[in-house]
Amino acid sequence: MLLLRRPERCTEAESTTLAQLRDAHTEIAATIGFTERFLEIVRKRQGEKLGEWLSDAEGCGIREIWRFAHKVRQDEAAVQAGCTLPYSNGQTEGQITKLKAIKRSMYGRAKFDLLRQRALYAA
Repeated sequence: MLLLRRPERCTEAESTTLAQLRDAHTEIAATIGFTERFLEIVRKRQGEKLGEWLSDAEGCGIREIWRFAHKVRQDEAAVQAGCTLPYSNGQTEGQITKLKAIKRSMYGRAKFDLLRQRALYAA
């Protein structure tokens, strides 16, 4: 989680720990660098930099970074769109989570008609 936290939100102790991790091993420092670059692409919606990051990641020699880049490359168009377009499916995901919570609370006791009534009542 330390790597995913925004640098401006890190405490002094966390910043020191991150610096110590970088100094511990060159492979760890490279991994942190790739993570920070990817987070910047996602957070700042710089999808045009994704191809360059993927090329660098696939040639870095770190197995875990290569595997992640390989998986991202398999669905590159969708990841690029997610890193470029301003749209979000957060509202949809929230409604699905709410519906699943209602469904779980029923413990499989009823069919679709009761689930529908409970979902409409909750809305």
